[in-house]
Amino acid sequence: MKTRLLFTLIMLTGVFISETNAQADLINDEFPEAKQEVLETFGAIAQSIKEGDMDGLIAFHAYGPKFTEFKNGEPRNGSADNEAFERNTFGAVTEVVKLDAKDLQIAVYGDVANMTFHSDFHLKFGEDLVVVNNQISLLFVKTDDGWKIVHEHHSPLNNETGK
Repeated sequence: MKTRLLFTLIMLTGVFISETNAQADLINDEFPEAKQEVLETFGAIAQSIKEGDMDGLIAFHAYGPKFTEFKNGEPRNGSADNEAFERNTFGAVTEVVKLDAKDLQIAVYGDVANMTFHSDFHLKFGEDLVVVNNQISLLFVKTDDGWKIVHEHHSPLNNETGK
């Protein structure tokens, strides 16, 4: 009986150590397949903007009580405000002249991915051209329906930094 208990404790300790090591790998592993999936999702997001497909754009978000957004130095907002802004803003775009993401980085942590980039967006609203140079972070979570945005952060990019 004591041998059996000792063996069980040794096995549980091994499982615990293995789990602890697996957690440490979340920080260092690159997860190339997941990284590619997130990049493809980002491409599909851009395509929905170019096509004026607001329902498609909104579908890339995991709206709910945990969704958050920071933008333009304003207080945090949630799902309803983000959806209204995206529908109103991107829905009013008459032409996408340029939709570049400079210095794009994707860091994957298992089923969570953080994408950061400097936007170089040139969007036409009728005859008016608007250039958006921001620092953007998009936090994605892998769901049964693919990678979904659960947090967005947009801040103005200093012109000197963006060059």
